[in-house]
Amino acid sequence: MLIKERKAYPIVISKESDGFFYVEIPDFDIATQGESIADAMEMARDAIGLMGIDFMDDGKEIPEPGSKEVIADKDDIVTLVDVDFMEYRKKVDNKAVKKNCTIPYWLNVEAEKAGINYSKLLQEAIINALGISKKVY
Repeated sequence: MLIKERKAYPIVISKESDGFFYVEIPDFDIATQGESIADAMEMARDAIGLMGIDFMDDGKEIPEPGSKEVIADKDDIVTLVDVDFMEYRKKVDNKAVKKNCTIPYWLNVEAEKAGINYSKLLQEAIINALGISKKVY
């Protein structure tokens, strides 16, 4: 099941007495919280992304935005958060992928003597080659 489009889901943010912001995500019947409104929105996006890829992995249909009634009190904030499930999967799906590479025998001998971790070195080299500043492994 491929989800190629970005979807925007309604959320309800409520300020709690402890200063945190409680977030309800009706379409997924889940909730989360954040330290600020921006953090609450990011936590909602993360929760929706995780639920969405779990649904995909289980072969279930991902709920459409607005599939459930949004109930809010007068002081609550009702807003939307967008999620691109395929992009989210790329960011969080950190399973290892086996790649084979060939190096000269003499280089292998020297690398093993030095205790080189091939996987880590290759990851770092690819990150450098792509100009990615954040470690994603």
